Amino acid sequence: MSDEALLAKAVKGDQGAFDLLVRRHTPKMYRVALRITGSAAEAEDVVQDAWISAWRALSGFRGDAAVSTWLYRVVTNAALGQVRRRRPTVSLDAAMAPGEQGGSGAAFEGAAFADTAANPEGKVVRAEQVEAVLRAIATLDVSQRVPLVLRELEGLSYEEVADVLEVSVPALRSRLHRARVALLAKLREIR
Repeated sequence: MSDEALLAKAVKGDQGAFDLLVRRHTPKMYRVALRITGSAAEAEDVVQDAWISAWRALSGFRGDAAVSTWLYRVVTNAALGQVRRRRPTVSLDAAMAPGEQGGSGAAFEGAAFADTAANPEGKVVRAEQVEAVLRAIATLDVSQRVPLVLRELEGLSYEEVADVLEVSVPALRSRLHRARVALLAKLREIR
């Protein structure tokens, strides 16, 4: 069943339809929250808050965007709110704790490091490179980190990311350019 059909049922009070949306989208929402907050515990809280907000806002969903895009917006706003409420620091240990990455970084595991995947040593090198990129992303300012996470790690289109962040596509492209330049600078520092 499509997200749109599930949402329509949920609006009419079908708790099972909403539960299915929760099961379907929570892993993606958690990855976004984790990359924005840098903390597994905070990410869990953010996702719970996002689902509560989504439940309360069901009747207001206009259908201007895909359900998944709307949910990305809800979790992004919840994560940004969490970041604003705390000290402006990022716990890299929490952001990079083994087993808590939610599968993120998959966008970097493909073409960027494909030549190293043929042997065990290459896999170790690739894993180290992915970890270095994720650590560098975690150190970016949240205004740079969020569009980068949504576009590069989550694979959303420019239009979807612009919709989530409620900015124009040219403004998003500008933010992404600044984020990529900052990321490259951070990676050069690591070397």
